[in-house]
Amino acid sequence: MQHKKIILIFLVLFTLFSCKKENKTIIKPNKKVETKIKSPKITVIDTDFSKGRLDLQHEITLQDIEKFHGHLCDGLVVGFLGIHQGLKALYPNGIVDRTNTRIVSKSSPCLTDVAVYVTGGRFQFNTFYVDNAIENGFYIIQRIDNGKTVKVAMNSGVKPAEINILGKKAIQRELPACDLDKLKRLEDNFSKKLLSEDPKNNFTVTEIKDFKWQPILKNDYLKTDILNKDAKKCNQ
Repeated sequence: MQHKKIILIFLVLFTLFSCKKENKTIIKPNKKVETKIKSPKITVIDTDFSKGRLDLQHEITLQDIEKFHGHLCDGLVVGFLGIHQGLKALYPNGIVDRTNTRIVSKSSPCLTDVAVYVTGGRFQFNTFYVDNAIENGFYIIQRIDNGKTVKVAMNSGVKPAEINILGKKAIQRELPACDLDKLKRLEDNFSKKLLSEDPKNNFTVTEIKDFKWQPILKNDYLKTDILNKDAKKCNQ
């Protein structure tokens, strides 16, 4: 009788442990796995309150700017990586003084949002303006205390030509719904490529001597990232 009890206990324990082991290996079929894009961090210093001292540091990431801008896209990545290279040239110690920096940007919604968010530049404080006349580049950044100024450009051939071709059609609202999806895939792949490579190979920073800060006030630039907000879905 006792022998039977021992066998029964053994069978119960075996069943319990087997069930636990089986439960651990169950895979939920419809679980969505998201891949987050990693990016470098830009360290900035600000004053510590409304009338404060310059001793409060922050780290800015691409994900921070994504929330400010509204979405992640290749333009945001280009702007972030490019501005990072430009600021390194102005602040070799790696800490950007946002009270001592001003910037000129081309009118792209992505580039301007990166410029404003990272540098803290604002037109009303004479530290930011937009100018599409920047030649062979997309940012001009100036360190106010010593006047050192650099231009940031993306190297020729880095951006796939097909993105520009489809992008121009999208701005004209002439891109079919499925091609809009294709454009997004191309831009996403381009973003991943940029973030996986050394920015020094994709961007060039050039010092500008005797740069004249001449703010331009203009508020009728085309906001290209909202033009297709009502476009139909692919195959709809």
